Amino acid sequence: MIRICLVGEIASGKTYVANCFGYPIFNADKEVIKIYKKNRKCFNQLKKKFPKNINYFPIKKSQIKKILNKQNIKTLSKIVHPYVRKELSKFLKKNKKKKFVTLDIPLLVENKLYKKNDILVNVKTKKKIIIRRLKNRGNYNKKLIKILKSQQINIKKKSKLCDFTIENNLGRNNILKQIKKIKIKLND
Repeated sequence: MIRICLVGEIASGKTYVANCFGYPIFNADKEVIKIYKKNRKCFNQLKKKFPKNINYFPIKKSQIKKILNKQNIKTLSKIVHPYVRKELSKFLKKNKKKKFVTLDIPLLVENKLYKKNDILVNVKTKKKIIIRRLKNRGNYNKKLIKILKSQQINIKKKSKLCDFTIENNLGRNNILKQIKKIKIKLND
């Protein structure tokens, strides 16, 4: 199995590009939401650490937002990430006979979740487009974005690890052309 791992800034369009590849996708952000909704063990751990804010199940994003700061995000990650890794492991087992899978994991590099043979693809998007996307999400919070970005390695450093770059500025057809070139190089 060849793992195509997407990296890029917040709101660069990693999930959109992952869908364009057409392979089975592991989306870490969606898994975290499922964990908050369904995993009572995770809830109990979070409730123990943050009793003033995490106090009902299923966990809502609004509860998480209240605790996010530079210190708490590390504690939150230590609790939630092992559950995400477990789901990743299940996904990889389920898809072990597939030739390709796509991994959409925002902190893939930072958490050393990539392997030597993985194909890393940088999803690059202009800053003004990223800002517009963040504002269009409806819950734009500059402080929160800054905290989330503080968890990520500088994108220039991260992009040096990548095998390919996809420019996500010019629409779906352009992305599909870039993906087609990548697939040709990977012999798909």
